[in-house]
Amino acid sequence: MASTSRGDPLPKVQCPNHPDALLVEDYRAGDMICPECGLVVGDRVIDVGSEWRTFSNEKATKDPSRVGDAQNPLLNGGDLTTMISKGTGAASFDEFGNSKYQNRRTMSSSDRAMLNAFKEITTMSDRINLPRNIIDRTNNLFKQVYEQKSLKGRSNDAIASACLYIACRQEGVPRTFKEICAVSRISKKEIGRCFKLILKALETSVDLITTGDFMSRFCSNLGLPKQVQMAATYIARKAVELDLVPGRSPISVAAAAIYMASQASAEKKTQKEIGDIAGVADVTIRQSYRLIYPRAADLFPPDFKFDTPVDKLPQL
Repeated sequence: MASTSRGDPLPKVQCPNHPDALLVEDYRAGDMICPECGLVVGDRVIDVGSEWRTFSNEKATKDPSRVGDAQNPLLNGGDLTTMISKGTGAASFDEFGNSKYQNRRTMSSSDRAMLNAFKEITTMSDRINLPRNIIDRTNNLFKQVYEQKSLKGRSNDAIASACLYIACRQEGVPRTFKEICAVSRISKKEIGRCFKLILKALETSVDLITTGDFMSRFCSNLGLPKQVQMAATYIARKAVELDLVPGRSPISVAAAAIYMASQASAEKKTQKEIGDIAGVADVTIRQSYRLIYPRAADLFPPDFKFDTPVDKLPQL
């Protein structure tokens, strides 16, 4: 007979003759047995293990688990629902051919719309190699916007793209509108409109982007060495401090700084190569470059090793 200790908040199964003995569980019979005297302390113990065995040489074609998908806190009710699949045997239908077992609750249209948006967000993030924390933040932003119903009339894909852009900036890894547009099916103008509406609806803000946010990624994609990247970062920062590029976007300033640094080094890159990576036109790079070229001698870091002198840099 099992005894329990009264001081514990939860009953503890133990042998009355040997309270300190570690009980042995007989999984086949479902018994808890005392190893000292052999007393069956508890019977009909529920086996909480899996009900199947998987061998290493078996090729699992189906998942034997019947617990469904993981809980999704972003959906109504946490997605704790049961969906009955379509029956295949004769016992699944009545004499009139109607299904005996039907779903009492099917997925709502709002949950279905959010699931489709979450899939689109994951697809877009995978295309530009974004980590999981940004996907989660984007999903939360989309859920807030969708439940507020403040962007009625806008497509869910456009809202999802704008939420991804906001999440990237909030996580400190900003992407350009063109980069988001390239992995979505929405125009740059529509993403920009949704971006402003979402910031207003959620009453949130994002940090201003700087040239340093894109410099390392652009230089890495161009295959430029660390010295050129550091020089381009220094040039862009110095140009902003000296107010040489008023009104120019940080992306175009970064592209112009990369062009100047690469032309002064042995790893020279053309405007088109830089423009393809940065997502800006050649003429945009030239316009920013012309603004910083007259002060080129003051922009390079003191320890930079020139392959091409400053006075030999191209004049566009």
